[in-house]
Amino acid sequence: MKGKREVSALEATLRDQTPEEQEEQEGWRQSLFEWLELLAIVLVIIVTLFTFVVSIVGVDGSSMYPTLHDRDLMLVQRIAYEPRQGDVIVLRKDNTFDNQALVKRIIATGGQTVYIDYDANTITVDGQTLEEPYLNYEYDEFYGSDYMADKVDLNPQYVNQEFTVPEGCVFVCGDNRNHSSDSRVTELGMVDQRYVIGRVLMVFFPFADFGLVR
Repeated sequence: MKGKREVSALEATLRDQTPEEQEEQEGWRQSLFEWLELLAIVLVIIVTLFTFVVSIVGVDGSSMYPTLHDRDLMLVQRIAYEPRQGDVIVLRKDNTFDNQALVKRIIATGGQTVYIDYDANTITVDGQTLEEPYLNYEYDEFYGSDYMADKVDLNPQYVNQEFTVPEGCVFVCGDNRNHSSDSRVTELGMVDQRYVIGRVLMVFFPFADFGLVR
């Protein structure tokens, strides 16, 4: 009986409404439905975007300092990307460094020849010495002003090296050269492009580091 009384009361309320009130109520319901529909579409777009197009990756360590800082959160382009010299990328090579995602800079691509001169602190690609304003040039307590030393706390030690990058691979280094395990050591070596997750577009957190990555 109680349920019937509630239905009857609702029907009475609807009958008592003016046409304008009924139209206003119907418009409110239609607006709510449209907002929910729009929200569902936006959520689908966001999920698709962060599944296939871009990723959020955190920096672990100082190997890319001063370009990137430990615990920076980066936006990474995953699709429609062709590795290019100078790009900062995220990669993950199977059975290397516990399968961690690594952030490095592309020094050379397939077919290019790399020569590293630790005496002169330079890298030459196809006979052209690279200008690298992004490197860590800060004075180091251990290495002094030698920002690309051959005797660092890594195993094996670096030596003057020359490489030819195989087609379909990239040669990568960290911007903090004295504290970066990269293509100069055999554990990583040349990186097959299939291991490249994507290009770092920007840092979005913390806000003090916010900006595009170049």
